[in-house]
Amino acid sequence: MPGRVSRALAAVALSVGLAGTLAACGAGTSDIASTQGGFVSGDGGVTILPVGKRPAAPVVSGPTLGDQGTALTTTAAPGKVLVLNVWGSWCAPCRAEAPDLVKASAQTADRADFIGLNTRDLDPVPAEAFVRSFGISYPSIYDPAGKLLLEFSSQLPPSGIPSTLVVDKDGKVAARIIGKTTEATLVGVIDDVAAGK
Repeated sequence: MPGRVSRALAAVALSVGLAGTLAACGAGTSDIASTQGGFVSGDGGVTILPVGKRPAAPVVSGPTLGDQGTALTTTAAPGKVLVLNVWGSWCAPCRAEAPDLVKASAQTADRADFIGLNTRDLDPVPAEAFVRSFGISYPSIYDPAGKLLLEFSSQLPPSGIPSTLVVDKDGKVAARIIGKTTEATLVGVIDDVAAGK
């Protein structure tokens, strides 16, 4: 009898644990920070740094997704801000935010350059399909091992996917978004940074 009670209690504990796990997986990233597959999905909160306290953004180079023979560097054209979006084709919040990034890129083309940093796609084919599927016109650096992402570890958590940095015209990190962003949020941040705020 004690063995049956112990097994019954263990089954109840397991059921409660599984229910909690399933509830956490179903929670939206806008409500809580969640972890899946070793990667952290943030809540989309924006951190804006004051002009005098902005660190220099790392400049990294890597092969261009879709054309691994060509190198791409994380710099913007003179007089423009840079938007660097870290993404992976395997990442559900990345798929959710992709249409907003495409719209924000088109809306701010006169004042911002967008570059993607594709990470953890060991095979480029799914990442290239992601780009085609969402009509992403800006280029991405292909970083399958996540080595280039580590260069941004003081600005972005290496496990925070998706993440977006906005770099001002002086090459300094002006804003950071950890998690899925929206067109309105991103355009607002770009406008402020482009205006020197």
